[in-house]
Amino acid sequence: MNGKLSVNQLIKFILVCTISTFSILAQAEQVFLIKTSKGDIVIETYADKAPITVKNFESYVDSGFFNGTIFHRVIDGFMIQGGGFDKDMNQKDTNDPIKNEAANGLKNLKYTIAMARTSIPDSATSQFFINVADNSFLDYPGQDGFGYCVFGKVIEGMEVVDQIAKVPTGNHPSGHQDVPKESIIIDEGSKN
Repeated sequence: MNGKLSVNQLIKFILVCTISTFSILAQAEQVFLIKTSKGDIVIETYADKAPITVKNFESYVDSGFFNGTIFHRVIDGFMIQGGGFDKDMNQKDTNDPIKNEAANGLKNLKYTIAMARTSIPDSATSQFFINVADNSFLDYPGQDGFGYCVFGKVIEGMEVVDQIAKVPTGNHPSGHQDVPKESIIIDEGSKN
């Protein structure tokens, strides 16, 4: 060995570097399509910033969990929330809660997608929300020391998000508030 790379070794090295780069990029941004009764929403996710959350979202998409769920909480000027109830407001059984990754540097800006949760920081399961305004009070550390985990953003279908945000809402007999008077159904979630 004289310390020099042969042409074949150099080609192999370049090939490995190229494949590794594409692999990293593929993990960093994954795109999902949410088909709704109001139109399509395309979401780009950031597994490099929120790996647990993106994997969780992907598992619900892959299993068909979101199909037939609704946007059950809509507050114009704030957010639209879905992914947990069917059109009759029956809550679906979910997987176990995940760790809150809100300290990832991503902000709750208009058209970002984040995980809904209870007052318990690590309680997010299937429900998500899309911000329809800049909601910095939800950013880490938030008002409770934890914040709400942003894991992606809408890259197509902003007009659909805006349309959903403007639907008439009211109280549901189950006690839920801000429920659209006409169901906004998630027909299908898929990888794009």
